[in-house]
Amino acid sequence: MYIIGGTTSEKVAKDLCKELQVSLVKMISKRFPDDELYIRILDDISKEHVVIIQTTYPDQKIIELFLLQEAVREAGAKKITVVIPYFGYARQDKKFKDGEPVSAKTMAKLISLNADKVITVDPHKEYILDFFTIPAFSCSAVPEIAKYLNKKKNIDMVLAPDKGALERAKQASTIIGCDFDYMEKTRIDGTTVKIKPKNLNVRNKNVAIIDDIISTGGTMAKSIKELKKHGAKRVLVACTHGLFAGEAIKKLKSAGCDEIISTDTIRSDFSKVKIAPCISKLI
Repeated sequence: MYIIGGTTSEKVAKDLCKELQVSLVKMISKRFPDDELYIRILDDISKEHVVIIQTTYPDQKIIELFLLQEAVREAGAKKITVVIPYFGYARQDKKFKDGEPVSAKTMAKLISLNADKVITVDPHKEYILDFFTIPAFSCSAVPEIAKYLNKKKNIDMVLAPDKGALERAKQASTIIGCDFDYMEKTRIDGTTVKIKPKNLNVRNKNVAIIDDIISTGGTMAKSIKELKKHGAKRVLVACTHGLFAGEAIKKLKSAGCDEIISTDTIRSDFSKVKIAPCISKLI
């Protein structure tokens, strides 16, 4: 088995090599003056099982994945497993208006053309795995996030930002050994929405809010403010995929967030949790 890492996931690829005790494929990746991508595999990978790791975000990285797949196939690989730490377009998983594509399905079909198996991490909805025309699997980063939170963070409670994410909070709380709950939204009037934990009291508690994605950070910032108003001692936010679009970080910090935590599916200053351990189990 060999592992090859795209430019968005080089660190994950190296970590996975250590986990599985296999070699990283040597390759050349560069841009032409017109910004087109050049890929070349240098190692002999014929008749080998090759694992390609590439987050498909932003858009330019999707093209890189397609070229990596083609290069590996042309080099004679026996089997190709594509690992997508963060599957871009996963949230465009249904048609909302006439004339729209189901973008997640389109991406899945194209990735399936040159692969034998797909693994992704915490997809927005599990049913998007059915969009692939080859066997597709997902793994959860929640256990690794919970292990991080369990080290010297003294977490008293794990909260989901809404009821739909409650299972994620429950899973983390089991590992940490603390309470769990979810944030309930109550509309007061046309312009006012009240957010608070459904059942538990957060006063003088260290609270961690866990979600799959933090994008603009708006909803998470509101939750942080409300928890602080209700007397929470410390509020940490943790996610698998830290997109942190626009002024998301500024919003979270302004709301009073004590620590921002994400995994390395998308590299940032807040990537404090490695996902290689959860991926290695599926490979």
